[in-house]
Amino acid sequence: MSHEKRAGWGAVVFLAVVVQIVAPIATLGLVFIAAGGGPGPICEPPETGIGRIVKDPTPAPSAEQLDIARTIVTVVRQRGLPRRAAVLAISTGLVESKLANLDYGDRDSLGVYQQRPSQGWGTPAQILNPVYATNAFLDRLVAIPGWDTLPPGQAQQRVQRSGFPDRYAPRESEAARITNAVWNDTAPPAAPVRRPTETADLPAGCVDDGGSDIPISPNEVDRTKLPAGYQYPADPRQRAAVTYALAQLGKPYVWGGKGPNGFDCSGLMLAAWAAAGVGIPAGTVSQVHAGHAVPGLNQLMPGDLLFIPGSLGTPANPRHVGMYAGHGLIVNAYDSSTGVILEPLSAWSGKIVMIRRVADPSTPSPNSGGRPPDGQQPGPRQRHGPRRSPHGPDHRRAHTDPRPRGRDQHCRGRDMRCHR
Repeated sequence: MSHEKRAGWGAVVFLAVVVQIVAPIATLGLVFIAAGGGPGPICEPPETGIGRIVKDPTPAPSAEQLDIARTIVTVVRQRGLPRRAAVLAISTGLVESKLANLDYGDRDSLGVYQQRPSQGWGTPAQILNPVYATNAFLDRLVAIPGWDTLPPGQAQQRVQRSGFPDRYAPRESEAARITNAVWNDTAPPAAPVRRPTETADLPAGCVDDGGSDIPISPNEVDRTKLPAGYQYPADPRQRAAVTYALAQLGKPYVWGGKGPNGFDCSGLMLAAWAAAGVGIPAGTVSQVHAGHAVPGLNQLMPGDLLFIPGSLGTPANPRHVGMYAGHGLIVNAYDSSTGVILEPLSAWSGKIVMIRRVADPSTPSPNSGGRPPDGQQPGPRQRHGPRRSPHGPDHRRAHTDPRPRGRDQHCRGRDMRCHR
């Protein structure tokens, strides 16, 4: 064989080897692009229609962040607003609370957007419900002329009146990814929601929507009527939470619902405790960390959260929650075909895998589960005033506060260095 032929065959062999090496890499690249191409999970129904899968799990929003994002998107769609409104709301929530339903903040700041009751945003009970808080944010957003065409960060700043207005724009790309993933996975208002039927096939990073799996006994208790002689709890906060939950009897189960017209199981718990002025996380997988553990059924108190596996969970990963109402009764958003009902504690007792007490009687609000563990903070703060939390995001002045900024004290960053 001549030198030229040997060189030609060598080139062919070299190209073949390169193709064999590069082709799989290119294929992986295409798969990555098809899966989203950027950071953030995409939760969507697989081909079987059962549960959801995470296609790109790094970095993944938490279960509570996804639940609150789903709430924001649902409110935006119910109001007929464009997707841009959800991006602005979610980016604001990421800055203010890391999309957590915080029951604390600078001065009287509360909730996902750290809104202040003293500045006209609503009562603590209202602000601690992400549905109300989102509507309050959107009311002020849409009142801004050209809100949907302003440069990144400007619309949020006009609503929030932050001492650090440059914090919003950098979060818009992350908010857009979350919005797109949740928007495509949210049924339009009034559309039926297909519920999964298999157990334990939802990853922890996706929101939960499991119904109860405890058979209903029609003869043990009236589903929607309190028995004669029922007495509400004496403790004010337990009474407020239980009273709210019981007032929802007969309302429909709405996947992701937090009221006022419908609820899922965790949404009912959140709204009930918000009515008592106590914020708890959104979603069952986050509420298992709310408050503190109760050792056993013999120590139950009204308002305690009772967790069972439900239709999607396992004993180690419960996906359904109800509230003990006292007198051997549980109030529970059962499933989409049943709604909010009363059930006997005896029907649940064999399946309860966890009990959490959100608020002890006559004591200050405990760690609700939204507050991070010691040494961790949900984000940089930008707030002001004499009452400063060691936790939370850089905080803003509520836009109704007429006092000049120069008179206030602002705390910056994780080390809470304050500047006058």
